[in-house]
Amino acid sequence: MSRTATELRAVLVDRLTEDGILTEAEWSAAARAVSRELFTGSYFLPVAGSFPTAYRPVRAGEPGWLEGVYTDETLITQLDGRTSPDDVTGRTVPGSPSSSSTLPSLVLRMWRQLGAEAGHRVLEIGTGTGYSTALGAHRLGDANLTSVEYDPTVGRAAATALNAAGFSPRLIIGDALRGDPDGGQYDRLIATCSVRYIPLPWLHQVRPGGKILVTLSGWSYANALALLDVTSPGEATGRFLPGCTSFMIARPHDRPPRPTLALLPGEERPSRIDPAKLDDWTGGWVAQLAAPSAERMGAGAEQILWDVSTGSQARTAPDTKGWSVVQRGPVRLWDRVERAMRLWQDAGEPHQQEFGITVSAAGQRVWLGTHDGPSWDLPI
Repeated sequence: MSRTATELRAVLVDRLTEDGILTEAEWSAAARAVSRELFTGSYFLPVAGSFPTAYRPVRAGEPGWLEGVYTDETLITQLDGRTSPDDVTGRTVPGSPSSSSTLPSLVLRMWRQLGAEAGHRVLEIGTGTGYSTALGAHRLGDANLTSVEYDPTVGRAAATALNAAGFSPRLIIGDALRGDPDGGQYDRLIATCSVRYIPLPWLHQVRPGGKILVTLSGWSYANALALLDVTSPGEATGRFLPGCTSFMIARPHDRPPRPTLALLPGEERPSRIDPAKLDDWTGGWVAQLAAPSAERMGAGAEQILWDVSTGSQARTAPDTKGWSVVQRGPVRLWDRVERAMRLWQDAGEPHQQEFGITVSAAGQRVWLGTHDGPSWDLPI
């Protein structure tokens, strides 16, 4: 006999409690009260073994749909900024995910990490399906939560779902990187998309003493979750958090359109690092810090870096003595990556939680260990 949504939700909440995700009664109550099926509707599942990845639509009411809603998984709800599961007529469709319902454990963990409490005014960047928004509204109250969504179609669907669930936080359709168009002083800001750097409006809309929780990413799509304390208008400092958190990059910060890659000849030399180190969660992120305008492709010993803006390229390959690299263009991408990776290796290859970030009028800087340690400027 199939279980009801209430039963499936209780099973999921119990599991998250056992796993230590739900440690506060207020967030546990929110997780038990919010019906995720109202926010996911239909969704896409990736087809195992497909390359490039194809997606199978799972529509509301189909066998297995509700069970899928209450798995602790991210459910993709839109491809390529326009395609919903209900738009697909065939069995599968290609595309790139552009909106999703993030796995419940991550959503709830981030709300906990944000330290949002009753009475706090919170600005949420990226309404998405509205599931995270509903959890926040249950905990904080509708009047204390403002959520901004970039995509009008996604935002309208979220508003409908929130209304059906009995919540009415303030919802805005617009460029979330500009924050609240009316300004305001918030106690907390939480972002459910990633950014290349901290948008300046956020730093003026969160009061001194408030906190910003955001994932930093880039055009190589390496991610790191940071919790910042706003120290004064336009200034903040913080640390990166344990774990491996990733989000889709905010569309205004995404990489630009580019032509098909053509690998061209260049200068060859031995590589001073094992290229496979870029496949490490933190290693790939350090490489992205060093070459923030480059896109990374490949894997293992055969890595490719490509900076569309300058035409610079770097590609590695195994050889009889280790690895070689071929570089061309005005930016020696692999030289930059090697320097950063060797500093990281000399420090013992620590996880991102050993890094910090400082934001001021002078720029935004990620550092290793301490404020005066090795550092890299974010691409503002």
